[in-house]
Amino acid sequence: MRFKNDRGATIVEMALILPLFLIMVFGMIEFSVALYDKAMITNASREGARAGIVFRDPLLTDGEITTVVNNYLASRLITFGGSSTAVTLVTRGGTVTGSPLTVRVTYTYSFLVMPNFIGGGAIPMAAETVMRLE
Repeated sequence: MRFKNDRGATIVEMALILPLFLIMVFGMIEFSVALYDKAMITNASREGARAGIVFRDPLLTDGEITTVVNNYLASRLITFGGSSTAVTLVTRGGTVTGSPLTVRVTYTYSFLVMPNFIGGGAIPMAAETVMRLE
């Protein structure tokens, strides 16, 4: 037996479930983009370190290594039009073969849709690569 006042139950159920479903979907998208950006800064630090250790005379300067990292990230980071930029720090243990070269890239990912649900609305990220000079 069907009651006449059951007709609005589906709309009420949808009104209760839809916001939770949308938060879950947009949360997955936001964190997927954040993980992608983390992978890109890891790759950028690796590219910068690799460019810096290759045997050449003269060696690349810290500024040139930073340019390699920035060029790598320029077309790969997903920023949703934000102004967040990566900061690169190059540290050398010497200039002879076998000396370590460290490239550290830091980046702050700013959420687009979810900033009010996550404290601060940003995730600080860092990637560091250490390689030895050839």
